[in-house]
Amino acid sequence: MAERLIVLSDMWGIKKGLWITSYFGYLQQYYNIQFYDIQQLATLDVPVLTEENIHAAFVDGGIDIAVAHLLKRETKPTHVLAFSMGGTIAWKAGLRGWPMKSLTAISPTRLRFETESPDCDIHLIYGDCDEYKPGLEWADEVGVALNIVPNFGHELYSDEKIIGEVCMNLLQQVTKAAV
Repeated sequence: MAERLIVLSDMWGIKKGLWITSYFGYLQQYYNIQFYDIQQLATLDVPVLTEENIHAAFVDGGIDIAVAHLLKRETKPTHVLAFSMGGTIAWKAGLRGWPMKSLTAISPTRLRFETESPDCDIHLIYGDCDEYKPGLEWADEVGVALNIVPNFGHELYSDEKIIGEVCMNLLQQVTKAAV
């Protein structure tokens, strides 16, 4: 039986997420995938869809609503792949008891404000040009490692090279578990 993988979108959800199909192409034959558009999970109603408005809606309660909905829907241990704000939602859900086997979060925003980490195997990936990445001091304090990719910014998760590398790491996890 295939391992479960929960995938949480970035703040744009399916509206600007064609890149996510590349992840599914690599992973769907090895994982039972459940995808969540985090705008829908947070029940956001943003009349004018600008980056600033969407971000503000998440910060002003949307993150907490998404975490609560996620905790109601997902109760079994699972692997998680999350992007940007989706990584923050997964992190906070993990702190509130979501039983994650592993969390692979690419460019998760707002983690630099966290003081503890979820109890699971954590893979954090950031571009070195990402203005939202936490510092190495934060990583040491929280007890996590940062994988910093040179010459990339915040949306490195939409680059085919990065997609391939992330998927190969996730596939190694599932094939090791099967042996």
